[in-house]
Amino acid sequence: MASLSTRAVLDGDEWIVNGQKVWTTLAHVARWGMLLARTDPDTTKHKGLTYFVVDMHEPGVEVRPLRQMTGDAEFNEVYFTDVRIPDAERLGDVGEGWGVSLTTLMNERVALGGTTPPKESGPIADVLRIWRERGSGTAVQRDRVADAWIRAEVLRLTNVRASQVRRAGTPGPEGSVGKLISAELNKQITELANDLLGAEGMLYGSYETERSANALHFASTQQMFLRMRANSIEGGTSEIMRNILGERVLGLPGDVRTDKDRPWNEVPRS
Repeated sequence: MASLSTRAVLDGDEWIVNGQKVWTTLAHVARWGMLLARTDPDTTKHKGLTYFVVDMHEPGVEVRPLRQMTGDAEFNEVYFTDVRIPDAERLGDVGEGWGVSLTTLMNERVALGGTTPPKESGPIADVLRIWRERGSGTAVQRDRVADAWIRAEVLRLTNVRASQVRRAGTPGPEGSVGKLISAELNKQITELANDLLGAEGMLYGSYETERSANALHFASTQQMFLRMRANSIEGGTSEIMRNILGERVLGLPGDVRTDKDRPWNEVPRS
């Protein structure tokens, strides 16, 4: 993310923004957006960023839908062409956008994977519903259902404990634990639910594009299965979560970063 190239140039008491962003959730219904832009290309990539609040109705902001395999288009590509943002809508100091964005991301990851829903709710509820409606399955299926229930409950209880720690202040890197585990577990549980449907699991009602305003409303088990593939991408990929946990929680050596001390404008980009 620190390699982003969307530029913001100061013009009086306004910033002129040009660039493009992929994967902006619900940008088509949002009034305000959070924008991280490069304001100093001559310094290192993490230091030359500034954080803004942007009016999504501002001239020059163009939102283009990205159609998903569910048929929905809740994600978007956003283009900024000479968009003017008042300096009063800057969050934090100039050049300190990386720190502000980390706070945003840590809270997003807690929202995605660190919630404490009621027992046997969410994706595992769909598994239990199908299991009860269709009667006893095979011994292998029974083991998979039991294993999924245990994992879901362990995650729920872990998040309960983590929420008590978070009350003391801003979420730390441990917020990545819930995000990582929930993303991978949601994919496994919804795959199990779809498998329990048998051949019916291969049927999907409609692939017509829908501009939904509710990203977490699922019309069917099959739709939930398809949508949960995104969990390991949104809010930071599972690979990034593992790096964060390895480096900031376990204290393992970090990835090799050859461009860490080079000015952004000297770093090769594809």
